[in-house]
Amino acid sequence: MALMLFSFLAAIATLLETGVASDSRRQCTTALSDAKLVADQLQLHYYNVSTGQYNHGELWTDANTLEDLHNLMLATGSDDYENIADSSYIGKAALEPNTNWTNFLGGSNDDAQWIILALWKIADYKSARGQDSSAYMSSAAKIYDMITREWDDTCGGGVWWSTDHTYKNAITNELFLLTSAAGYLRTKNETYLENANKEWSWLIASGIRGPSGLFNDGLDLKTCQNNGQTTWTYNQAVVASGLAALYAATGNTSLLDQAEVSLDATIKFHGSLTGNGILKESCDLAVSNDTTCDHDQQIFKGIWTKHVQYYLDNADDISRIAKYSHFLDFQHLGIVRHAINSAYDVGSVWYTADQGQSQWSPEASASGLQALISAAKYGPCWLA
Repeated sequence: MALMLFSFLAAIATLLETGVASDSRRQCTTALSDAKLVADQLQLHYYNVSTGQYNHGELWTDANTLEDLHNLMLATGSDDYENIADSSYIGKAALEPNTNWTNFLGGSNDDAQWIILALWKIADYKSARGQDSSAYMSSAAKIYDMITREWDDTCGGGVWWSTDHTYKNAITNELFLLTSAAGYLRTKNETYLENANKEWSWLIASGIRGPSGLFNDGLDLKTCQNNGQTTWTYNQAVVASGLAALYAATGNTSLLDQAEVSLDATIKFHGSLTGNGILKESCDLAVSNDTTCDHDQQIFKGIWTKHVQYYLDNADDISRIAKYSHFLDFQHLGIVRHAINSAYDVGSVWYTADQGQSQWSPEASASGLQALISAAKYGPCWLA
């Protein structure tokens, strides 16, 4: 199995070396340039200045997009979108010390943690520019404290998907692993580290990760067993970024090995989570029919790439970076060849030419943006 994966990654590398990516330094520069064009179109086409939200977007996908714009500015050293944070719907809430976060979040414990990640990235950008980031950090801490109260002993532990307490799922708990471990790295507050260790101990024992190495959607509360629901791409990488943050906090390299179980399974399962060496969801169909990815699902692939970037940031290991470098760059190639239109809007289908089914939305464009930023940072130019 490991040999098959190695051969697959080597084949991708050969394709890249013999194709348009032979000049790896130029290729990574091009990825960053493409990311800037996509971000500009995203803001022009979808961002509503009067509401501070993205037209046809959602709270959690808006949070991801804000995170991405600041991730891009940190990568380029530019200030192209410097006013977006403070004027956005999420940013205004963060800057207001009396925001009622319970009402704002509407009981969604996963949405809440996507917002934490966005607030942290905005704070990183502001700090890098010598600006005050304290309101963003303070709001993130308030939200995190709310999430800690959503842990209980049902099914042995874990955080509930929502305050209705009807479901325990992979992504909410993977996010809690990440916000806890990364929160410890930021604050050195031991409670964060305790929560990260507690979360991983529960998550790995919960059975949500199946025998293939992929995380299913969640648990059946009647049995507390894996519910066998869809293995979405993003579930396989958010856990990896959380484990890498926990590794950075503890020095336990076995956490990185565990992270790569799911990353490698994503790449290995051709036809399930990849097509032609490019990420795809089960709902990502190129030919028009009755099945399409909804707005949530359209952003999942980009989140996979973004959290592989975060995984590699904290793993800080050249051999691990080299392992995923060409695959990240192959996502860039797929997007440019199959998904970007002449205006630099990005469609939802990356793995093959669109035949009428690719979806166009702020989530799909943000997904493409995330992949381009990740390819720019850890594509082949990193190794050049």
